[in-house]
Amino acid sequence: MTVSAAKFEVGQVVQHLKFGYRGVVFDVDPSFQGTEEWYEQVARSRPPKDKPWYHVLVHDAAHTTYVAERHLEPDPEGGPIHHRLLAQLFGGFEKGRYRTVRSIN
Repeated sequence: MTVSAAKFEVGQVVQHLKFGYRGVVFDVDPSFQGTEEWYEQVARSRPPKDKPWYHVLVHDAAHTTYVAERHLEPDPEGGPIHHRLLAQLFGGFEKGRYRTVRSIN
């Protein structure tokens, strides 16, 4: 399986193309790392497993998401997000990006 370079980086604010929510990337998998059961139940559009997938803190929500690259775009709003885990993972917000405070992996 060939793995593609990630289009988005940790700390980057993104928007989901289909559902419209905004969020910040807090981890990147070079390819799908979930279970087959999860993929069959949740990934209904069958995005490619050999492309990057992203862990995202969802703006104004308590949950996170796991999203295929093809469903994301850079956030056109460019503003900060609000999430209860934000301060644990990131420092300040500058020029549309969050600075990491420590490594996730």
